[in-house]
Amino acid sequence: MIDFTPLVRSHFLARMQEHARFIDHADAVQQGELVRLIEKAALTRIGRKYDFSSIRTYRQFASTLPLYSYEDLRPQIMRMVNGIKDELWPGRCMNFAQSSGTSDGRSKYIPITRESFRWNHYIGASDVVSHYLNLNPASRIFSGKAFILGGSFANNLKLKPGVRVGDLSANLIENMNPLANLARIPSKQVALMEDWTEKLPQLVESSIGANVTNLSGVPSWFLTVLREVLQRTGKSCIHEVWPNLEVFFHGGIAFEPYRQQYEQLCDMSKMHFLDTYNASEGFFAVQSDWSSEAMLLLLDVGVFYEFLPVEDCDSETPEVYPIWEIETGRTYELIITAANGLWRYRLGDTVTIEQLNPVKITIAGRTRSFINAFGEELMVHNADHAIALAEKETGSEVLNYTAAPVYAHDGQRGHHQWLIEFEREPADKERFMQLLDQHLREVNSDYDAKRTGDIFLAPPTLVVAPTGLFDKWLASTGKLGGQRKVPRLSNNRDIIEQMLKLL
Repeated sequence: MIDFTPLVRSHFLARMQEHARFIDHADAVQQGELVRLIEKAALTRIGRKYDFSSIRTYRQFASTLPLYSYEDLRPQIMRMVNGIKDELWPGRCMNFAQSSGTSDGRSKYIPITRESFRWNHYIGASDVVSHYLNLNPASRIFSGKAFILGGSFANNLKLKPGVRVGDLSANLIENMNPLANLARIPSKQVALMEDWTEKLPQLVESSIGANVTNLSGVPSWFLTVLREVLQRTGKSCIHEVWPNLEVFFHGGIAFEPYRQQYEQLCDMSKMHFLDTYNASEGFFAVQSDWSSEAMLLLLDVGVFYEFLPVEDCDSETPEVYPIWEIETGRTYELIITAANGLWRYRLGDTVTIEQLNPVKITIAGRTRSFINAFGEELMVHNADHAIALAEKETGSEVLNYTAAPVYAHDGQRGHHQWLIEFEREPADKERFMQLLDQHLREVNSDYDAKRTGDIFLAPPTLVVAPTGLFDKWLASTGKLGGQRKVPRLSNNRDIIEQMLKLL
């Protein structure tokens, strides 16, 4: 077994020196990225509209371009899908990541241009390895294979010749350097399979005999794969199957509700977990310190960041700040300008600034994934934290969950309804909900205020989902796959009612 890690370590660690510029020079690095993006797109339709060639400073940029939602950009993006070049970015874009639908139910197609592949997604993936090697000098990660769990292309769409639409991971695997493909499993054919029910056994079969050293994917989906591997092999610990497994690079959803389950499946003397912020719109951040879950914001990967205070998200004239004007401890909606042609784009994600110099963030949730039906302002990171604590204290394991408000009616007070699919149910479900409620009150003062005395908000209620309900709902929406996920919190009952009908 040849270990190539010593040969390539210096190449990856060289990025640490470049990231050192993020300390004390975040403003210069980010302004350099803004200039690079504006100059590159000066002759596009949007560049000519706003006279990019005359923009020299951030203030000019911010005062010239409006903030955009996806619906604002949909007409231009659909022209790109239909083969029109030089629309939002130079040239013709051939790849699009199909993301979760908007409020009207239509899918979003996020452009993945040649430059966003080169400047952002692949550099971001490489940066993850760089930071891991920096944190684990004893690593032998290149002595075996990377098991990358990906999605598929939307083969049912009628598209222009050469245009591909699908999960981000499918686009990345399709366009990956052939040399990189030699270091990963499964094969491209298996990785891009569309039917998850056929794909899962193929993933298991192709991985059992491999020397897997690292995993990359969404925690909820990889958990399903690992359990199938253990069932197929009759083992109880995944390191009995892959003794050289050392790290799981995870992202897409919060890891904390799944940590306990992963720890039970792994030999924790060998295993590491590293968090990433890799969205369809870009690769933005990576965990860079074992002592903190905060992630280092990547400043030189073809993305210019702006920050909108979360309390002003619904303002018609919000104040937006560049990276050199943000404050520690505040939560912001993330605005990006990127090499995929998204200009001052409201991503929909909220992040909390945990540290400045260099800037480190945690993901707070989605601007539209919350419950504020009674003034409680419950965010996804509150829910993930409370779920994880309730699991530990009851010995239960949560596989999936979603929650929504139930409004007051027929003399009953309003409350939150939780639909939870357990891997291991708590012996006392009432106690589980009491603990969940208690921990939500501890981490969210607004929720606590509304729950005080049961006056404004009654205790939360639980509906236990049968095994497979969440997968069944995803399949009904056409979104069953390695990167698909159910919204955790909703401010209306649309999603939870759809799922309850499947019971």
